[in-house]
Amino acid sequence: MMGLGLARLFAVAIPAGLLGGAYISQYGFNLFPCEMCWWQRYPHFAALALGFMSCVMQPARIWAALAGLAIITSGLIGGFHAGVEYGWWEGITGCATLGSAVDVMNPSAAPLIRCDVAPWSLFGISLAGWNFLISTFGGIAILALSVKGANEESL
Repeated sequence: MMGLGLARLFAVAIPAGLLGGAYISQYGFNLFPCEMCWWQRYPHFAALALGFMSCVMQPARIWAALAGLAIITSGLIGGFHAGVEYGWWEGITGCATLGSAVDVMNPSAAPLIRCDVAPWSLFGISLAGWNFLISTFGGIAILALSVKGANEESL
């Protein structure tokens, strides 16, 4: 059951690690999330719950595969967001078209975080780009390991 065990491990570790990194970036380094950043977090919350379900409920491979699909969903949202940041296409939210405006009625309000500006990058890849890479490939690995686990169960 090596395939299924790895699938379950990845189904918990990938969203936990990426959400942990997002919150460390936010609270440790003041890299506050824009609207599309939040969209990427929601599937990871679901994937984390599904990953835990794969550890305690049967059939575990189905729960792990569902977690993998949720992780891929986050990755695809991250890919779209990265494209907005790199200027490859237009965003679909107000945060991708407005400047860093402050509410004129409440000057102490936090500024609008833009979706079309990458606040940080590593090797030219933004946080959204890293989420795309890690989530997409991680989710595919979980799906493949879940299938391998199903094949091992049938032997």
